[in-house]
Amino acid sequence: MIVIMGATGATGGATLRSLTRLGIPARALGRDPGRLLAGLDEHTRTLVEAVPADAGDPASLRAALRGARRLLLTMANGPQQVEHELRVIDAAAASGVEHIVKVSAPAAEPDSPVAVSRGHHRVEQHLRASGVTATVLRPYAFMQKLLLLAPGIAAAGQFHGAMGAAPCNYVDCRDIGDAAASVLTRPEPAGGTYELTGGRAYSHPELATLLSGLLGRPVRYVDLTPGELHAHLVRRAGMPDWLASHVVEIQQLAVHRPERPDDAFTRLTGRAPRTLEAFLREHLDGFR
Repeated sequence: MIVIMGATGATGGATLRSLTRLGIPARALGRDPGRLLAGLDEHTRTLVEAVPADAGDPASLRAALRGARRLLLTMANGPQQVEHELRVIDAAAASGVEHIVKVSAPAAEPDSPVAVSRGHHRVEQHLRASGVTATVLRPYAFMQKLLLLAPGIAAAGQFHGAMGAAPCNYVDCRDIGDAAASVLTRPEPAGGTYELTGGRAYSHPELATLLSGLLGRPVRYVDLTPGELHAHLVRRAGMPDWLASHVVEIQQLAVHRPERPDDAFTRLTGRAPRTLEAFLREHLDGFR
């Protein structure tokens, strides 16, 4: 049995849909089983077992993981993420799970300049010490996050950042789901660590040029200092302080460590990743 921990999230949901498209049954875990099933069509629901589970409740985890052999671990970034993921790993190991696929983050290092990535490093280390076969996927910036820029671009023809002309790797969450499904369904899991990106990296000025061409009107990128961007995200976008700090850290990481595409996605799935232009065309109405 393949189990998805974090099935209501972007990458967990994408993996669940990838598995069901292949006709593979899966168990989806979450606090609200009804929400897990809400976005699935009638046929897909026949392949999904929705089970209540709370990462803060070890007893519910043990019950939800009973009979599981493979687990996707993908949980939302947040103050309790590390604690919850460590608990899930311990419960999975005790339940006899043989292979855990963890969705991590770039620069998951003990001295990473990104606080969330330092947390992912801690979880990765715990996973490797658990005795369970581990595969780590480290996706870069989600294309879906660009949809948060749509209201500002539609209203004022501009978006803000603190990256200068640094290139940024974007990857479609659906590709992350396809990569995870490929790993979860391999006959013999081999483990390893994979960086997931799209086919090319785009700077914010290049993104503005691409959107201008697609929309047929000017779109401007406004470059801010890290402090200015943090204030903008808190005051104008309503982000909590920790999340605004995370966004700024991720953008500054791209400035100080230039990003380049990786072919890991193609090696895992046998096809090219979705392109940023195709993604933007698909969602262009939101930017108008």
